[in-house]
Amino acid sequence: MDSHKVINEKLIKYLKISVVVIVLVLFLWFLVLDPLFTFHGYENQIEKAAKRYYEINARELPTGTRVKTLSVQKLFDQSYLKQDFYIPFSKKPCSITESWVKVKQVDGEYKYYTYLKCGVISSNVDHKGPEITLNGKEEITINLGAKYQEEGVKTVIDNTDGKMDIKDVEIDSSEVNTDEVGTYKVVYSASDSLNNTSEVVRTVRVVERLNNTVKKSTNGIGIYTGENPNNYIYFSGMLFRIVDIDGDDVRIVAEQDVSNVNYASIDQWLDYYYEHISKKSKKYVVQNKYCDMNATDENVSSLTKCDSFSKNSYVSILSAVDINKAANDDGNWLRPDSISWIRNEKDNKNAYTVRNRFYNTTSRYMAFDQNYNFGVRPLLTIKGSALIEGGNGSKENPYSIGDFTSAKAGDMLNTRSSGEFVSYSGMLWRIIDVDSDKTTKVIANTTLYNNGERVVTHYNTDSKAKVYNPKERGNVGYFINNQAVQYFNTNYFVNKEIEVPIYKDMIRYGKESTVKKYKVKISAPNMYEMFSAFDYNSDTMKSYWLINSSQTQYTKALISDIGVVMYGELYDNAEYGIRPVGYLDKNCSIVRGNGTYQNPYIITK
Repeated sequence: MDSHKVINEKLIKYLKISVVVIVLVLFLWFLVLDPLFTFHGYENQIEKAAKRYYEINARELPTGTRVKTLSVQKLFDQSYLKQDFYIPFSKKPCSITESWVKVKQVDGEYKYYTYLKCGVISSNVDHKGPEITLNGKEEITINLGAKYQEEGVKTVIDNTDGKMDIKDVEIDSSEVNTDEVGTYKVVYSASDSLNNTSEVVRTVRVVERLNNTVKKSTNGIGIYTGENPNNYIYFSGMLFRIVDIDGDDVRIVAEQDVSNVNYASIDQWLDYYYEHISKKSKKYVVQNKYCDMNATDENVSSLTKCDSFSKNSYVSILSAVDINKAANDDGNWLRPDSISWIRNEKDNKNAYTVRNRFYNTTSRYMAFDQNYNFGVRPLLTIKGSALIEGGNGSKENPYSIGDFTSAKAGDMLNTRSSGEFVSYSGMLWRIIDVDSDKTTKVIANTTLYNNGERVVTHYNTDSKAKVYNPKERGNVGYFINNQAVQYFNTNYFVNKEIEVPIYKDMIRYGKESTVKKYKVKISAPNMYEMFSAFDYNSDTMKSYWLINSSQTQYTKALISDIGVVMYGELYDNAEYGIRPVGYLDKNCSIVRGNGTYQNPYIITK
């Protein structure tokens, strides 16, 4: 019995080993050998197809030491290959755009070199160009007007041909223009004996100090004057315009009103605005003393010298002195189309505004009660030593100083900055900010249209005080959240709890009497949030409702067709447009674009 038991145990052990060996052999066959056999079969088909091609097109064969490259794509396009090639164990095709057959004369006969790339499997043939090592750095910075000195190539080494002569490297520096600020490329290229080519790029940044550029652009005066000078600058993802040189530094102002704010609360609101400057950009902002003087109806139009200044601050607004100094015979670019506050009080109750023109008066300046809400254009001072790295000062190509980098494909939208533009559902949106849950709050850059017709609504409720309420039928808030959403795609927007500020009487920044919360997908803009002011760049911008509400019957919150906040009695049947605000999903990522008005981000989820 014992001998039989020993035999049985040996037999079982032998069978187990045999099973393991069979499994390993099958594993090796199916996962290694069979894919390789399949791959080599593809290679043979490609090489045969290439030979058939040259039998028919013999004149295209290379002569002498030249190498001719025939793409696999071309072999498919001209039907020399008909069967598709797939990566083993998948339905993904091999890369025919990266695959090729090269032909070269060797000892009087043509030799074929086939390279095929199928996922992680590729042909064992030389397909890499030489490795080029440059003298000096791959990124250099030179001053505007300086001469570019080519540092050349240090070594060129090929994995097959070995060390090559650096004279074989072609250098293309034709793009470099040291007379114009910008980023340029010098391209170094070399090819081996099988005509595999590689490139290395040296980046050349031509820069100039910001204050020097301003001096040159203003003929040494340091102040931009006239109707429309080229003084645009992109800063912290937002478009500004350069006002002047202040000492060694440069003052810039927002291109348009950002919000509408009551004058009495401007300083508090400017602190909110400064929070939305990116961290990197804040390193360029310097504290400054800004003109802060009283004026009268008689002298406000002629003030060109300031006799009173504020304490050091990071942000302010323009004064009448700034605006008057910008005028010349051609006009004045600092007079806005909107009604904007300036840093001049008439008395303890009233302060001055400016506009290009006013109705029923020829004056550019008018005083209003400080509790009224008018446009605010923030004014900053940035380091004059900052280097201009690109742009020419035009609106389409503003100056840039390297404080800001656009997103790359694949970046999440919620990593971007206030002020950047996003295209979604055929509409242009602007980032207000990113919420703590990583959703991105955006505002439409125009009012809502449907088939070319403006979407409008009005209050149709019995209550005398028309308080914004997205749950009340007949309310503007209800229409926006429940009906206006049918006019554009809201799939990327999420339902969010919003706060509706309600005021006892006059609507004033930071003076809410109560705040009500509602969960909605789309709402009206908040008058005091970033970019809620009228956008004069948009041809389709019309009047629109605001989310701010008052218990007082005659105090309504909307922006009129001329871009100012409406005050006074509004009839129940008066209809105004919709400018949607919502939160884009935290999973939205960027496909392409650079976040500007001309080239907004395209997103996906």
